[in-house]
Amino acid sequence: MVDDTRARKPSPPASRAFGGGAWRRAAMRTWILRVGSSILIWTAVMQLTSVWQPRLPKSWPPACFDRRGGAVAGQGNGDANANLSVLGREDHALSGSLSSPPALLPRSESRSLLLLPLLPLLHQIFIFITCARIICGVYKSNGYLKVSCNGGLNQMRAAICDMVTIARYLNLTLVIPELDKTSFWADPSDFGDIFNVNHFINSLRDEVKIVKSLPKKFSRKIHTEPFSMPPVSWSSEKYYLKQILPLIRKHKVIHFNRTDARLANNGLPLRLQRLRCRVNYEALRFTLEIEALGDKLISILRRSGFFVEIVSEKKRLDGLCPLTPEETALVLQALGFKRDTLIYIASGGIYGGERRLAALRASYPKIVRKEMLLSADELRPFQNHSTQMAALDYLVSVASDVFVPTYDGNMAKVVEGHRRYTGFRRTIVLDRQELVELLDLLRDGKLSWDQFSIAVKEVHKNRMGQPTLRKVIPERPKDEDYFYANPQECTGPPRSSNIESRKSDI
Repeated sequence: MVDDTRARKPSPPASRAFGGGAWRRAAMRTWILRVGSSILIWTAVMQLTSVWQPRLPKSWPPACFDRRGGAVAGQGNGDANANLSVLGREDHALSGSLSSPPALLPRSESRSLLLLPLLPLLHQIFIFITCARIICGVYKSNGYLKVSCNGGLNQMRAAICDMVTIARYLNLTLVIPELDKTSFWADPSDFGDIFNVNHFINSLRDEVKIVKSLPKKFSRKIHTEPFSMPPVSWSSEKYYLKQILPLIRKHKVIHFNRTDARLANNGLPLRLQRLRCRVNYEALRFTLEIEALGDKLISILRRSGFFVEIVSEKKRLDGLCPLTPEETALVLQALGFKRDTLIYIASGGIYGGERRLAALRASYPKIVRKEMLLSADELRPFQNHSTQMAALDYLVSVASDVFVPTYDGNMAKVVEGHRRYTGFRRTIVLDRQELVELLDLLRDGKLSWDQFSIAVKEVHKNRMGQPTLRKVIPERPKDEDYFYANPQECTGPPRSSNIESRKSDI
């Protein structure tokens, strides 16, 4: 995707240090392409000559090209005229006149018939191009990109999408990302423990080169650790083209030791934005084991699929942290959710434990968590793997009938975007700063319950997951709307059924 004159610039002889084997493989690929192209061109010529009749000069003897076998070279004019007179009498008896021209098909039908013999050829060309791209690669690689993701599941998920996009833009070969194992999450899981590696590689094969590890011959030539650096946060594609690509050409391998929010939300080419979506919603699938257990959870909850997430209450006056269980119960009641609503809590620990959760359960007794729905044996393989446990919650969150995050973390944002991508599924994005003020007014007796309920509904009437444009703040990208919370470049028109569900379910 990098400018062709730069990405395909001939490499100096020293660059063949990758090994003679690689050079020979490249030569073989070139030979295969040339042979295949020659065969296709010859087939195309033969197909065209079968449907295209050239206009010949009048001076050429027409009998030489008579397909009816009437007059042939070497016959006298008399015989030819006799043959024509016999045909003339027969045609006159049947249709009235020999000079009458044959009926012509409409121009559109005639063209369609002419194109019919070309359909097998077009099919062959499509197959050849597809195979050639797979065999020979989608581009000449400028080097290798290694990445170490940091953060929790959803922060790493978004980062992986960004790294794939950067690798494609710079024509790089991406090494399967390393996941965070040392931070707060302390999860030893590798990429393959959470995501389906083969699907990840194969689903993007026509777009970007991905390998499971650096080639051994190449890695042995690097006697030290590869050049490592954190990219600048919220960078545009121009930063990577001007600052990162020269480093890769110099070092051949580059390692990004931080990956969170390293690509801008806005201002990128449309193709790059859509590639981010393709990676997130099509290429990144969880392992078969995680998806199977997630499907079981979803089937249990399918009768009613509402859940909330509850964590801490620090800095709540700034609207930066989640509502408490007591506050959540009041907001849900104000929004019109009935007492028998099934609530799935897709979070880890609850602030205050069961004591605080009792207030929510008093209003909504049908509260469940995955630990209540699955047996200990089913969960045992995922215990002590917080990222894998979060993957189960992610699957339920995307599939639920209603999604109400009570905080603004990475999971809430990424799930919101995924639900938009799958048809604007009903997602209530709580305005926590407004709610804190309204809740305080209710407690102080300055608002009646009816006034509080009306105010809560009014605040959130346009926060139900409807199509909307991201807020752009060029000078403060951290404060603008997150790309993965609203991938507007990738979402189609909303489904009418989901629009109606917003009106009827609450």
